[in-house]
Amino acid sequence: MKTEILGMVLAGGQGSRLGKLTKQIAKPAVPFGGKYRIIDFALSNCANSGITNVGVVTQYQPLILNEHVGDGAPWGLNRHNGGATILQPYSSVDGEKWFKGTAHAIYQNIDYIDQYNPDYVLVLSGDHIYKMDYEKMLNFHKEKAASLTVGVLPVSWDEAPRFGIMNTDLTNRIIEFDEKPAKPKSNLASMGIYIFNWPRLKQYLQDNQSKTRNMLDFGGDVIPAYLDNSEQVFAYAFEDYWKDVGTIESLWEANMEFINPDHDLNIRDTNWRIYSRTPDCPPQFISKTGKVTNSMITDGCYVSGEVEHSILSHNVRVGKGSVVKDSFVMADVVIGENVHIEKAIIGEGARIYDGGQVIGKDKDIAVLGYNEEIGGLTHEE
Repeated sequence: MKTEILGMVLAGGQGSRLGKLTKQIAKPAVPFGGKYRIIDFALSNCANSGITNVGVVTQYQPLILNEHVGDGAPWGLNRHNGGATILQPYSSVDGEKWFKGTAHAIYQNIDYIDQYNPDYVLVLSGDHIYKMDYEKMLNFHKEKAASLTVGVLPVSWDEAPRFGIMNTDLTNRIIEFDEKPAKPKSNLASMGIYIFNWPRLKQYLQDNQSKTRNMLDFGGDVIPAYLDNSEQVFAYAFEDYWKDVGTIESLWEANMEFINPDHDLNIRDTNWRIYSRTPDCPPQFISKTGKVTNSMITDGCYVSGEVEHSILSHNVRVGKGSVVKDSFVMADVVIGENVHIEKAIIGEGARIYDGGQVIGKDKDIAVLGYNEEIGGLTHEE
């Protein structure tokens, strides 16, 4: 098969900063926005950009992620030839089993990529919330006759030291890369989105593997090698909504922003849908004692309490007299009577029994893990 561009979604991250929310699942499989998982955004962007062959590279706790992606049907990626393919680590002839970094994960999947004989490879992170037309980025890459194009996002100067920063000339060519600089020269932060000319990247990876085997990450190893060899490396500036939900605080904040119907992400745009694999559930039901204000309530929910500025995912039950405020509640959660939940994230399948409380304070977000139980006479925290 011959394809112009192949997508590679790196979805094997542990997401340790999300604490108990990623003890059982990979970060890209973490629920978001009531009916989605984080990886849905990268996959939907591929589908909407006309990229129909996508490899999904998994590693850490892949069971739920593999089941969610499946054959790619929700994203229109269930094709007879190609489509979505789950790529897991395997033992190779050189004895390597686990992916040691982003670039190493691509090296380990050279045989898969070569099946498509692509001119270009689009490398994505599977754990960001955003909408992006990759076709526009590819056109930019071609116009610049680039060997590598890096998606960059202007961030505030205060935030710049947290990122890999690209310093460019007047033509947007990258002339210097600084990893988390104390005194950044620009505010163009890497988004972890790359378009490579595949033959050139393949040569770099194979040459390095035959020598030092130290080309493990794109940010720390590949981009500096390209710059040292005077490759044509360009920055493609993205100025719309983009969120790295790698911490409890950022995940909570992104969900609270998502409630706003005028949110910059514009989830209701029928020309650029975000697709997902969702369960079949009965319609939501708000009882006569239930009250919902400025919230998102998905299918299967039963509300007898009060929900304010919150997101309830599939099949959440809120008992009489309970209050859920400024919180994100994942699927299959049961909330008993007279429960108080505020400024919190509640993991899938959790149980909060009668009288329980999950309340965040000041800048701290309260978190209940998957299938965790608190409250009630016999389930005290």
